[in-house]
Amino acid sequence: MGRLVPAVTRALDILELFLDGDGTLSAPDIVRKLQLPRTTVHELVTTLAARKYIVPVPGQPGRYRLGVRPYQLGARYAEQLDLAAEGQQVARSVAETCDETVHVAILEDTDVIYIAKVDSTHAVRMVSAAGRRLPAHCTSVGKMLLASLPEHELAARFSDDAELVAMTPNSITDPAALRETLAEIRERGIAVENRESNPDVSCVAAPVRDRAGQVVAALSISVPMIRWSEDRRAELEQLAAKGAAELSEHLGHRSLA
Repeated sequence: MGRLVPAVTRALDILELFLDGDGTLSAPDIVRKLQLPRTTVHELVTTLAARKYIVPVPGQPGRYRLGVRPYQLGARYAEQLDLAAEGQQVARSVAETCDETVHVAILEDTDVIYIAKVDSTHAVRMVSAAGRRLPAHCTSVGKMLLASLPEHELAARFSDDAELVAMTPNSITDPAALRETLAEIRERGIAVENRESNPDVSCVAAPVRDRAGQVVAALSISVPMIRWSEDRRAELEQLAAKGAAELSEHLGHRSLA
C-alpha cells in the first residue's frame, strides 16, 4: 500500500470541515480547527477555490462555502450507486433465465470494474468479482466499452506501441489487432471474448446506455467451455442484448427501434 500524501490529506480535511456548522468557513477557522500553519491553509484554500471545490460566500469577505465540484462528484457517485443496484437486479433476472454467470461492468481508463455479478448455480471458477478490476481488452465487457469510445479517446488510452498485458494465451496483445476487433464490435453491437481472461470461459457482452444514449456500462454472460457452442453463443448474444436493453431502460434510455 502506498503512503498517504500529506497535502492531499489536509485538503480533504478542509473539505470535510464544511460538513459541520452552517457550511461556511474562513481561513482562520480552518487554522484553528485543524491546527495547521496559516501559510499552508492559505495555499490549500487558494488551490481548492481555483478548482471550484470551495467558493467565496457573497457578502461575507474571507468566508467560503462548498462549490460545484463536490456536488458533481456526489452526483456521479449517486449515478453509480443507481447503476450498480439496477445492474444487480437485471443481472439476477438474466442469470435466472440462462443459469450462467452474469456481470455488469464500467470502464475506468484501460480497465473494467465489475459493479454487479450474479453467479450460475454451476460451480465455475471465475477471475471476476464485484469490485474487481481487470484489463478491459481481455474481457467482453471491456471490449464492448472500448468500442464505444471515440477514436481520439481510444488513441489516448492505447498508443500504437503500447504493450497490452495477456491474461491467457488468447488475450489480444497487439494494439492494431485490438482496434480491428473493436471495429467489428461496433459493427455488430455485441462483443465476444474467447478465453481471453480465463482459459476455461468464454463470454458475450452488450452495451448499456443512459438516458442520453451514452454507453455507460456493459452486461456480459460468461460460459464455461464445456457448455459453449456456436448455437449457445448466438442464443446468449440475444439474451445479453435483451438484458442490456432492459438495464438501459431502467436508466432512462429510450430506444428508437
